[in-house]
Amino acid sequence: MTTRDSAETLALQALGWLLGQEELLPGFLAASGAAPGDLAGLARDPEFMGAVLDFLLQDDEMVIAFCDAAGLRYEAPMQARAFLPGGPGPHWT
Repeated sequence: MTTRDSAETLALQALGWLLGQEELLPGFLAASGAAPGDLAGLARDPEFMGAVLDFLLQDDEMVIAFCDAAGLRYEAPMQARAFLPGGPGPHWT
């Protein structure tokens, strides 16, 4: 992951994947406060796309399932998150 554009592309992939996960979608919508009809417009908002990755990154099983489906390395979502607004959280070391 080397650019904000590639991070946004990965986040869009994650959003598309989440939309196809009937068991995860209600939780994502509740966590994000978004309505299904809002998603197309929100997909243009880098902060919202960061929230998509935040949701995905909450659970290792989701990360693995998404990355396996997208053919990505497991660390790719975390790397992408660092390039979006609110990105690289605090470093505790």
